[in-house]
Amino acid sequence: MNNQENELTPVQIVSELDKYIIGQDKAKKSVAIALRNRYRRKNLPDELKDEVAPKNIIMIGPTGVGKTEIARRLSNISRAPFIKVEATKYTEVGYVGRDVESMIRDLANIAVHNIKKEMSEEVESVAKERAEDALLDILLPPISFQRKKEEVPAQVPSEERRNSTRERFREMLKRGELEDKLVEIDVKQPKTQVLGMFAGMGLEEMDTNISNMFSNIFPEKKKRKKVKVSEARAILEEEEKDKLIDMDKVVKEAIERVEQMGIVFLDEIDKIAQKGSTHGPDVSREGVQRDILPIVEGSTVTTKYGAVRTHHILFIAAGAFHMSKPSDLIPELQGRFPIRVELNSLSTDDLEKILLQPKNALVKQYEALLETEGVKLDFSEDAIREIAQIATFVNSQSENIGARRLHTIMELLLEDVSFTAPELKGQTIPITVDYVQKKLKDVLENKDLSKYIL
Repeated sequence: MNNQENELTPVQIVSELDKYIIGQDKAKKSVAIALRNRYRRKNLPDELKDEVAPKNIIMIGPTGVGKTEIARRLSNISRAPFIKVEATKYTEVGYVGRDVESMIRDLANIAVHNIKKEMSEEVESVAKERAEDALLDILLPPISFQRKKEEVPAQVPSEERRNSTRERFREMLKRGELEDKLVEIDVKQPKTQVLGMFAGMGLEEMDTNISNMFSNIFPEKKKRKKVKVSEARAILEEEEKDKLIDMDKVVKEAIERVEQMGIVFLDEIDKIAQKGSTHGPDVSREGVQRDILPIVEGSTVTTKYGAVRTHHILFIAAGAFHMSKPSDLIPELQGRFPIRVELNSLSTDDLEKILLQPKNALVKQYEALLETEGVKLDFSEDAIREIAQIATFVNSQSENIGARRLHTIMELLLEDVSFTAPELKGQTIPITVDYVQKKLKDVLENKDLSKYIL
């Protein structure tokens, strides 16, 4: 299990979150404590360890203020299995829709994928060597050396000659001299191709057992294919990695990580809150809450990798709660989210910082994108401020979508530059207040805001 979370104190976790998220200090503090509590729990005596339940969190705040980003970055810090799901995509058992337990099955799939990727990196060098040998076997099959005796000088044994040729080919491979040569290899056909036919029949959400049954009926097949050496090498390396990775170990580690470190982000939980009605759609909403409850309380979910206990998975719920409030959730579910954090709407100052400060700031992204075309963007401080003010204005005049509004504004602002960038190579484009106001004139005059709403 990854030890990175052991090394980070709550203060350090918040510091990491600050690199990507502006403001929302209360929410950052809450999730930092929740993550640190996992480390503390691991160091408890066994008899007490299982009794300590995670302190699940409800984040309350409008869209685009950082709720999802906080949860996602938290999972990156701890390298924990993480999944974001919308509560609205689940329906009560008996209705048409997804079974709530599928979120845990999906989380297990993610954990297996992540650990397999980690182990792939560990065996990469060995896999490359084996793939190279396999390529040499294809390029120089043994039969090519079964020559007539008179063709091979008596003083040079055929095996020695074969090895000498093989090593010459190995050097050519390493120098990249054979990359475009065509070779024939057997390529595995993914089972997903075989099972894909069932998606159109409405069976994409098949029960785990049924899905496994179809996998056994349609075993993995191989197809002979002619490809370039460069492509063959990549295919063979992946196959060798699969052989070197112990899948039993992967599955065991995955289940442990899900159970001890897993994070489920339940978005739009306010949409399944109901306000006293006992008929119509509200019945299904309450049904979804009651189906979610045992998973959050702690239950055992069957996955294709084995049983997964949800008792120590951290659940972070989020919602705008415009039309409802957390107290509209059923009392039992409310009790399972003891920590409630309100996130603030973003001010113009916040939006200005979001444009510039985070590691993945939008201005940095656009500068880097256009730099690939040899075009340099030069944003003035006043221009950045103007962009933030326009985003605030549009949010106030239409639906407030927080920082997401910046994506729309920036795309509109730089549309012409992005389109003509290949012809502008070597130029520096100054982005000034006048430039911003000219390009976003329609937004400022509020002629048709619907064009600028995501």
